[in-house]
Amino acid sequence: MILPLRLLLATAVFGLAAPVAQAQTEPFRIVNQTPATAMALHAVRSGRPDWGGNLLNRGPLPPGGEFALRPSEGAGCRFDLRMVLRDGQEVVRRDTDICAQRTVALSLPVGLAPRVAPGALPEAKPPPEGAPTPAGPATPPGARPNPQARASSGTGFVVAGDRVMTNHHVIEACSRIFVRTADNRTLPVTASPVSDSRRDLALLRVGGNPGPALAFRANPVRRGESVVTYGFPLAGLLSSGPTLTTGEVSALAGLGDNQQQFQISAPVQQGNSGGPLLDRQGNVIGVIVSKLNAARIAQRTGDIPQNVNFAVKGTEAVDFLRRNGVTPVMRESPGAERNAAEVGEQVHPSTVFIRCER
Repeated sequence: MILPLRLLLATAVFGLAAPVAQAQTEPFRIVNQTPATAMALHAVRSGRPDWGGNLLNRGPLPPGGEFALRPSEGAGCRFDLRMVLRDGQEVVRRDTDICAQRTVALSLPVGLAPRVAPGALPEAKPPPEGAPTPAGPATPPGARPNPQARASSGTGFVVAGDRVMTNHHVIEACSRIFVRTADNRTLPVTASPVSDSRRDLALLRVGGNPGPALAFRANPVRRGESVVTYGFPLAGLLSSGPTLTTGEVSALAGLGDNQQQFQISAPVQQGNSGGPLLDRQGNVIGVIVSKLNAARIAQRTGDIPQNVNFAVKGTEAVDFLRRNGVTPVMRESPGAERNAAEVGEQVHPSTVFIRCER
């Protein structure tokens, strides 16, 4: 049967409009068409810089399993989808038109490694001189901490979906690495960390949604600004939970006029390393790295220095992230200061305890 041209045009117009409206009233389905169980699933509007929360809060998605999702009003039709498998592999579909495709099957490309999301670590390869390098082996998926292992600890914080930043020296020479999240889950680091020993920074890949990403401060830091540290100092001796301290930016350079660091007066101890240095609006301005060896300085000068500690500048951390495929969240801090307790509550879900087994 041949329809009149006018009817064909009307049918075409209606056919375009209906799925768009349908996107706001009916759920679409995501199907796990891989041979592995999915531990995390993310669906965000295309172009969003982060992956948001893990949708699988009621349990993993087995092979062949379906997940129904109803878009919020005004979300539109274009979505970026990401599924993280039990072995740490990722499947990503970008700019998916869920109005036209009500069921989206996510599967591994035939004969190829899975595609990865923004923030993924690059494949290990010999780096150019001065470039960040892989630091240590991956921890097998599903592994658990060994209480008999020789271990050290530090602090880290979430910078993007399933990406945690810490210091290079915190994870150097580790055979296995685990993070403990704010909701008391222990997650293995399932890919070799990428590390920059010159800056003393490292980037860990942690599946299972370790927490929301913290924002880095976009505007310059001034000498004398109030700061907050948050981390896990002296694990096993002090509180097992995080510790908050306050202070100021004492100098815009570190030891020996190191322009990559700030000098701060906020007290830090062993175990604080790798934790966030925050302004009074809760934005990251640095990464805690070290404290001055007061005993050694006292031997040389006869005076005991007080509250002399250091943090890698946030600008250095942002550059390190971008060089490794992570787009950090950036935010201005133009407004009034908040109290330290509020800042601590804000960053608590994003700060993790790091265990390094050797």
